Parts: sequence; structure tokens; C-alpha cells
Amino acid sequence: MKKLIALSTILLTLFILNACGGSSNYTPPLVEVDLDGSTTINSNTLASNLNNILPSDLSAAEEESLAFMREEEKLARDVYTALHNIYGQKIFTNIAASEQTHTDAVLALIERYELVDPMQTDTFGIFVNSELQLIYDTLVTSGSISLLEGLFVGATVEELDIYDLQNQKDNVIDNADIIYVYDNLLKGSRNHLRSFDKQIKNNGGVYTPVYISQELYDSIINSSIERN
Repeated sequence: MKKLIALSTILLTLFILNACGGSSNYTPPLVEVDLDGSTTINSNTLASNLNNILPSDLSAAEEESLAFMREEEKLARDVYTALHNIYGQKIFTNIAASEQTHTDAVLALIERYELVDPMQTDTFGIFVNSELQLIYDTLVTSGSISLLEGLFVGATVEELDIYDLQNQKDNVIDNADIIYVYDNLLKGSRNHLRSFDKQIKNNGGVYTPVYISQELYDSIINSSIERN
């Protein structure tokens, strides 16, 4: 009887360890979302999942897309960091931290295809792409006017990201691994857009989208945070 009880205890312990992630085979989810919608991409899980997708030859347009999106995700991080330095609001610093993992996800693809990283020198607020440099300067200036304007800027950054990622998927990208990463970046951008819209409304504002249609904007903010 004592041996049976001991065996049952061991089996129960192993079950609990596996349920709680104690097994060495446990893999964290790719996308981790906090209560406010900040969406982080787990780099280890991403690397593991990419190993299951065969790389394909890149077109010149796909190479340009990766370089552009690497810096556009940095733009989001840098804009939010600048706005947090002004207002000290948690939403900016939390999403800035998430955006770091987004630009790192694009870097994983750049390294996979042995491309030149445009962010070899990661200087805050400085971009190789002149278009992104102008957007960054304009948004930080606009967001510095007031907290509400800063939140508007956050929504603008996220809908720009959604627009560009979807446009790249529709018109440029056919490699499965890039599509996989872009799909998860889109999920993060939609979650962040929901977060900014909520804060805008809490501060008495109403946001009008610039880059995506009102219909798409409404469908995003009126749907639940995406966790899977």
C-alpha cells in the first residue's frame, strides 16, 4: 500500500510539473499579450518555429521589405520612448518594449537570409530610410503638443504599421517564413491599436484613421484582443 501511495505521489508530481511548464519540452507561446494588449514576440519560440519553415529565394523587393519593416518597427519603439519621456504614461513604455521584440523578429529574418541589417548602429531617433526619418520627426513633434495628441500619434503609428504590413503581404511577399512573421506583427499592431483607441476615448478624444479605412479601423477596435 505504501509503495502504491508513493508511486501515485510521483505520478501526480510529474503531472503538475508538465501542466505548469516544468517539462524540458515546454515551449512558450510565440505571442504573449498582457492585460492592456501589449504584444510581445518570444524570440526563442520564433527561432524554433522558423526552423520548421523552409527558406525560399528572396526577390529584391522582399529584401527591401525586410529592411523597411525592420526600421518601421524601430520607429514605433522610438516614438513611444520619446512620448514616454514627455508624459510618463505606462502605455508608451509598455508598447515600446513590445516593439523592441517586433523589430527583433524582423532581424531574425534578416539574419536568416544573411542580409545587411539597416540598424547596425541602433541610434535612438535616427533612421537610414529618409521617409521613416521624416515620419518620426513629424510624429514626435505632433505628439509633444499634449497627451491626447501623443495618443493620437500612437494610433497613427499602429495603423501605418498595419497598412504597410498588409500591403507588403498582398503585393510583395510570397515566402512562407516572412508571411508568418508579418502575420504575427499584424496581430501585435492590431492589439496596440486597440490599446491606444481605449486610452484616447478615456481622455475624451475620437481618432480618425489616416492610413487604413474607417471600416477596417472600426472592425479592429470593436473586436477582442488577439491572444493566439
